[in-house]
Amino acid sequence: MIILALIIGFVIALTLSLYAQPDIFKVERHLQISATPEDIFPFIDDLKNWSAWSPWEKKDADMRKNFAGPNHGAGATYDWQGNKQVGEGKMTIIRSTAPHSVVIDLEFIKPFANHNTTTFTLVPDGTKTLVTWSMSGPNVGFMRIMHAVCNMDTMIGNDFVLGLNNLKAVVEK
Repeated sequence: MIILALIIGFVIALTLSLYAQPDIFKVERHLQISATPEDIFPFIDDLKNWSAWSPWEKKDADMRKNFAGPNHGAGATYDWQGNKQVGEGKMTIIRSTAPHSVVIDLEFIKPFANHNTTTFTLVPDGTKTLVTWSMSGPNVGFMRIMHAVCNMDTMIGNDFVLGLNNLKAVVEK
């Protein structure tokens, strides 16, 4: 009887937490880099340069990558197929305002389908630049369950912190 009560309690708690989730999620991290926005911007705006700093590059050395469209800026695309850690998806730059911001449409295909918007902003601060990396998207269906069960802010945020630190190391060389 106690086990049944615990199971029912767990189901009720999970159901309530699903309904308590916001309709849109956002993950955001910041890092100050000792460089100008003009020095940092090409590493973000040219998707081929992501291999130098992306936190996911080292998770799958055999990841298949394909680039299409212009070399940088709006219309540039990057699609990938990788192991379970990186999955499969596509990024398309939808807006690029040099040297201040890049907005990317991010489509995940595997391990689950999802569509998000990723934004990078670069704000000068004297001889340094505050770089902000954010991702937002609808919190529906499977993603609502993921957010209720896993701490997605921490999971994604940790990758953002790693990526920003990698970007800092590359740019400050």
